[in-house]
Amino acid sequence: MKKLALTLSVLAAFSGTVQAQGDEAKGQQVATTTCLACHGMDGNSMVPMYPKLAGQHQGYLLKQLKEFKQGAMSGGKEGRNDPIMAGMVMTLNEEQMADVSAFYASQTISAGAQVDAETQAKGEKLYMGGDAQRQITACAACHGPKGEGMNLAGYPSLAGQHPDYIKAQLEKFRSGARANDLNGMMTGVAKNLRDEDISLLSQYISSLK
Repeated sequence: MKKLALTLSVLAAFSGTVQAQGDEAKGQQVATTTCLACHGMDGNSMVPMYPKLAGQHQGYLLKQLKEFKQGAMSGGKEGRNDPIMAGMVMTLNEEQMADVSAFYASQTISAGAQVDAETQAKGEKLYMGGDAQRQITACAACHGPKGEGMNLAGYPSLAGQHPDYIKAQLEKFRSGARANDLNGMMTGVAKNLRDEDISLLSQYISSLK
């Protein structure tokens, strides 16, 4: 058991995953005053451009919040730069970030978009198998066959997410506008995606559950 615990801790440290405890009740209070308008009370945003946070891994949520603050304080030179989130996170300390992350992680994400049979088939092929000729790694390798992600490795859950938000993030990774991915993994994958690939994956991933 000690060996297993050590292995997991090393994996978490290597991956950059932020491990933290948080108070869900306190996190709900923070969400009510700071996050409600964009992300909804239970983390299921009703606005497609804002991500659903419900059910996301706590470590991933906390990492993003810290990096939004880092981006705001460095003028976008470090972390993750977003003008809307910058104004939100600047008022939060690390304890509050851990609390709100714990709260949203405890919620249940709503169902994503439904797709037609053709999109389902093409999306599944690219998501599960990638495209070796174009050096596109299978999304499932990191995010799981059902889009559940990998908590200890720091890979987010994607299932049920708004397709518009997924599309926007893939485009940002492709252009370099977003670069807070571990070891540049998403940047490396996204740079080889065509517009039609991004549209297809965004719809397919949203339909996962």
